[in-house]
Amino acid sequence: MSDEVSTQNTMRERADESRLKLWLLLGANRTLVTVVISVVFFALFVGIGSRLEPSLSNLIENRGVIETLFSAMIGALITGVTLVVTISQLIISEENGPLGEQHRRMSETMDFRDHVTDLVGKPSPADPSALLRNLVDATESRAEQFRESVDAADDEAFAAEVDEFVESLTGNADTVREKLEGAQFGTFEVLNAALDYNYSWKIFQLERLEDDYGGVINDEQRAAIEELRTALVMFGPAREHVKTLYFQWELIDLSRLILYAAIPALLIAGSVFTFVDASTVPGTTAGIENVLWIVATSFTITLVPFFLLTAYVLRIATAAKRTLAIGPLILRGSQR
Repeated sequence: MSDEVSTQNTMRERADESRLKLWLLLGANRTLVTVVISVVFFALFVGIGSRLEPSLSNLIENRGVIETLFSAMIGALITGVTLVVTISQLIISEENGPLGEQHRRMSETMDFRDHVTDLVGKPSPADPSALLRNLVDATESRAEQFRESVDAADDEAFAAEVDEFVESLTGNADTVREKLEGAQFGTFEVLNAALDYNYSWKIFQLERLEDDYGGVINDEQRAAIEELRTALVMFGPAREHVKTLYFQWELIDLSRLILYAAIPALLIAGSVFTFVDASTVPGTTAGIENVLWIVATSFTITLVPFFLLTAYVLRIATAAKRTLAIGPLILRGSQR
């Protein structure tokens, strides 16, 4: 395959980044990422605390470290919960509006569904993964029609480039269709599969072929190019709509999880602040002061809402960065 025409079939291969990095940023379950961050933080806290002098018990007696630390955490948790409520209100406000606005949204949605129905030749499905799969099928079938119209072309270079372009498109379509099969909205799988389909590069290549070989393209081939371009262009707003809905879904889930985590975090922070000092849990376990185990565990739990926020924002921000442009604009250097 020529890099000037073809691309790899997945976002990871095109981005030329490690599988582990993309798995942590995008693919991994957000609860698992939160647990991993919490465990790493706990281990680092205990490791650092066990090696520093003076010991934590001395710091508690002389400087009131627990009171300072957990009083600050109580304030941070209350502020964070207030922020989460604000985020939820912003998401809900997007869904509210006067009757005229709701009618306009409905009309635009139905217009788009009518366009998809005309494109694929059957009623537009309600399931997001099925909708994207139908659009991918439409681009693949129209690409094959384009190749058939070029098979008899006198220009061998044109026919070779079209064949390579269609092979790349159908390979990408097969990969995305396999990922979309059975994917359920509300999980990242639907958007992840949509990110693998680099429709913008395909639109650019189609326009380049039309420009480079404009002198040898006949009316049938030009019509096939236009049909394929229409199908590729329709995939763009469909993916953006699914992405927007997914981001709203994720932010609502995030808000709910942070509220759930904030209640035990506040209880633990308040309990440690009120009842724990150097004499509460004397002695050592595994060579580490018991009070350090208690403080490290409690502090980690109080930070779980922040770790949840970190895990979810990492995925949302990464997906948003990789879909900033709509249409044939290539922002990543590895895909130019």
